[in-house]
Amino acid sequence: MPVKHIFSSGGVVINPGGKVLVVSQNGNSWSLPKGHIEPGEDARTAAAREIYEESGLTELVYLKDLGSYQRYKIGLNGVEDRSELKSIELFLYKTTQTKLQPIDPDNPEARWVDPDKVEDLLTHPVDKQFFKKIKNNLSWLN
Repeated sequence: MPVKHIFSSGGVVINPGGKVLVVSQNGNSWSLPKGHIEPGEDARTAAAREIYEESGLTELVYLKDLGSYQRYKIGLNGVEDRSELKSIELFLYKTTQTKLQPIDPDNPEARWVDPDKVEDLLTHPVDKQFFKKIKNNLSWLN
């Protein structure tokens, strides 16, 4: 079966207490908020929309690009689904909002997590590696 290539974008969102937004997909995996780039959207517009859908946050201040990486999607059993390769572009945002109210029923839960605990909560090993790499860029926000 050919591999489907999906382009996604999202963000690392920091609240006033220096905590990072992490969201649950389907109630069985954890990641940074992100999703598909829709036709006509640029990556930053898609990132803001996905963050809103997965957390309810609307007041985002863009800080910088964090780069991109590729990984396979997570299957329902928590194992990589190699039929879909994602190219994920992430941006750094800060917000003054702290109340989380996910809109998307496929992403039923969102949490503020201490930056030192984010890596442990993320489900996909490649998400963990990426967050570990960029975490040092977050320290100046606290």
